[in-house]
Amino acid sequence: MDCIKLAHGGGGSKMQNLINDIFVRNFGNEILNAMEDAAKLSGNLAFTTDSFTVKPIFFPGGDIGRLAVCGTVNDLSMRGAKPLYMSSAFIIEEGFPMEELDRIAASMAEALKEANIIIVTGDTKVVEKGSVDKIFINTAGIGVIADGIDISIKNAKPGDMVIVSGNIGDHGMAVMMAREEFDFKGKILSDIAPLNNLVKDILALGGDIRVLRDPTRGGVSETLYEIANMSGVGVEIYEEKLPVASGVKGMCDILGLDYLHLANEGKLIAVVKRESADKAVELMKKNKYGENAAVIGEINDSGLVTIKTAYGTSRILDRPSGELLPRIC
Repeated sequence: MDCIKLAHGGGGSKMQNLINDIFVRNFGNEILNAMEDAAKLSGNLAFTTDSFTVKPIFFPGGDIGRLAVCGTVNDLSMRGAKPLYMSSAFIIEEGFPMEELDRIAASMAEALKEANIIIVTGDTKVVEKGSVDKIFINTAGIGVIADGIDISIKNAKPGDMVIVSGNIGDHGMAVMMAREEFDFKGKILSDIAPLNNLVKDILALGGDIRVLRDPTRGGVSETLYEIANMSGVGVEIYEEKLPVASGVKGMCDILGLDYLHLANEGKLIAVVKRESADKAVELMKKNKYGENAAVIGEINDSGLVTIKTAYGTSRILDRPSGELLPRIC
């Protein structure tokens, strides 16, 4: 009998197969089948949901509470929506320290204030010890999309440019360092951040912003494959243009990992009309969460996802398939 494995939650090809073979087959409809980070409903409403099981719940640069708020805000923002309201449901293990719960709630409150969004409903469940690992959080979010904004994973066109808003792989490596306790002297912090204001800044370019996506589980690599598949295009990125912190790159070299597969929680991938790419980067760099923004590639009609190496050769970009790091978000 086939069973669920950790890889089915890893954000790569196995997870995509699970979604298609089980959930889309049973629940499929026009809205769900669009496979967007947030569903666009009537009245220009955007709606999303997410669950957070990160381990450990506190890590350099963040915690499960800030992650829950920012993850929800960012999914709404990737449709060009202004986030307005959230729900938050907590599943808590019996014996969980009250002080840690309060710390998580305070962190959420700080992120809510920064993103200018409010929690308007919620739920709490406590289960017997061992039935859940400390605390899990489920959220939903509602936002509104302004008239004239049409951002979709299906909108990429050959000739468009691919932009990333900053250094990649920080969150995945920060959680890995916190969990595995490697003897590493550098300080790698998660990049968790609400990106709604960054998105608001670049929406000044209107319809020239084709696609927005946050490269969480599966990293930049998986996100590029999703864009290629849903838009029916190819993507080529340039290895030398990829912004990566030296500490993250160094640890990837030591551990044999690919930073393009590492999760990010405060970065976005934008596909932008070629003529507006430089302006989009300029606008991003004015925001503290876009200071290291860069054009990293372009859309073509090959149907392939490739990377041009520092040596001038191109190869197929590996797509995540197994589970690099369970419970990364």
